[in-house]
Amino acid sequence: MIHQDNIAVLDDGPSVAEKRKDSENLQAGNILYIKDSEIPIEEFIYFAKLSRARELSSSSQAGHITASTNATSSGGDAVDQSVKESGGGMAPLNCGEVGHLSRVESKKKSTPEAFALLDISEGEWTQASRAARTATWVSIFYLITTDVLGPFSTGYAFSQMGLAPGVVLYTVFGALAGYSGFLLWRLFLQLDSDEHPLRGYSDLALRIYGPWFQHVCNILQSFQFFLTVMVIMITNGQSISQLSQNKLCFIISVLISALAGCLIGQIRTLKNLGWVGSVSVFLNLFVIFATMGVMAHSPPNYILYATTHPEFDIQAPDPISVSITAPPELTLVDNVNGLMNAVFSFGGATMFVELMAEMRRPMDFWKGLLCADLLIFLCYMVYGIYCYVMQGQYAYINSYQGISPYNWQTVCNAIELLTNVIAAVLYANIGMKVLYNSVGRHFFRIPDLNSASGKWIWTFFVPVYWMLAWVVALSVPQITSWTVLVGAGALLQFTYTFPVFLALGFRAQRDSALPEEVFDPLHHRVERVDHGLKRWVRGLRKELWWNIFDGVIYVGSLVTCVLGLYAGFKTLVEGYIDSPSLVGWQCSSPTG
Repeated sequence: MIHQDNIAVLDDGPSVAEKRKDSENLQAGNILYIKDSEIPIEEFIYFAKLSRARELSSSSQAGHITASTNATSSGGDAVDQSVKESGGGMAPLNCGEVGHLSRVESKKKSTPEAFALLDISEGEWTQASRAARTATWVSIFYLITTDVLGPFSTGYAFSQMGLAPGVVLYTVFGALAGYSGFLLWRLFLQLDSDEHPLRGYSDLALRIYGPWFQHVCNILQSFQFFLTVMVIMITNGQSISQLSQNKLCFIISVLISALAGCLIGQIRTLKNLGWVGSVSVFLNLFVIFATMGVMAHSPPNYILYATTHPEFDIQAPDPISVSITAPPELTLVDNVNGLMNAVFSFGGATMFVELMAEMRRPMDFWKGLLCADLLIFLCYMVYGIYCYVMQGQYAYINSYQGISPYNWQTVCNAIELLTNVIAAVLYANIGMKVLYNSVGRHFFRIPDLNSASGKWIWTFFVPVYWMLAWVVALSVPQITSWTVLVGAGALLQFTYTFPVFLALGFRAQRDSALPEEVFDPLHHRVERVDHGLKRWVRGLRKELWWNIFDGVIYVGSLVTCVLGLYAGFKTLVEGYIDSPSLVGWQCSSPTG
């Protein structure tokens, strides 16, 4: 059984007061999710089959696919085919015939009076559940590219790993990121439905492993977004310092970024920022091409390099050097720091479930994912190699701050200041909503965000969140260390560790089903023959080689996580000891 708190079915029937409240919610246009504490995974799979069949039917042309009613009443072939495409070990469980079932039938008994006041037909339920799903795979390609594309640290990553290891590791991590996205897509197809819609990464965790893993994902996601906001805040502070030619106190520079976030962050919904996010992609492309042109005709920013290397002589800099293998003067910690920047580059899987939840046809997600991954990989590879060849060991983690002409520094910093504020507001908005719903509402029973009280709480919550990020950012203003820690502690998990972990858990439960264990859609239950560890062993043995492959990725991701956290904390401590400009709460800027 999967313990589920926020998506389930009816018990013996709601009270009159509950039915009246549900009726009022329906009249107000709210989508209702009938609640229960336990849902077997077979139910999620069953209704996912129905939803995939509806999607195929609704998009059929010239009789290529049968009509929706035929697909859901004759049961079997069309439904199984809808989710039994290229599997990678993710073929669906055969839960028996797919029958025509109203979602408001009781879990324990079929009583029409249990929901008499609502009188929701299956068609109305489906239409309400899918009303907000309008995105196409083309828009998903654009959104993934917007979220992930940002190659400004790739030159620095290559300078820490060397040219050949950098190419190999970026290729491997890019391919594994694509594979993880494929796994999340297959899981989504087999667990999401109009009756039980998936809304986020933690919903997927809940349905496979239960509330404990949902809480892990929510906490880690909040941690990731908070630290990402903080990294962006430090980056913006450095941009403002360079714009002022380091005449403005760094504390004030970061405070300006925080205050901007406090003001713009009062927007609770992000739809009004959508067009601005679109513009930011083209602004980033301009900065990419501008920095490439400047690097070809000017030396690196030696002053910036000296801030993190106190022994460096600006008056007699060493010539630019490019190492084919790992640079001999660097340590394993430096190599791992570069690797974590590669992880940071491909860390977009955190949002994949949310993106699929907005799609009219989630089965098409792979098209947007494949195109986006190929484009991002090519951009990162070309830009990273170019920056490393042009600047060598002097490549900085923010490439547009590592160019020496002040005029071009100003242009690029001004543009990236705007795009970074937009990105920080987006991440902060999502991070605050995760905290609000998963912690505030779950543990402290605070009001709904859309209520009058919830809006007031949000108004006060926003400045607290941004000011806390400002305090932490100024206490440890080391952008390289924080980038490594975010990559190892959060992005690595959501992009590489968790997808294979979720796939293993799903296969173990799905493939452990015996022939006599058939899901009863009328009563929403399945009678299982046995329980416990032997079911998991039986399930994992069915597709053994896929599970071994995913298990190897899982163990490798955990090892990489430990190495990354070690490298991040060691770099952070050494920065305090060796680089006076990286000490917290001082006016001098880390940019020199």
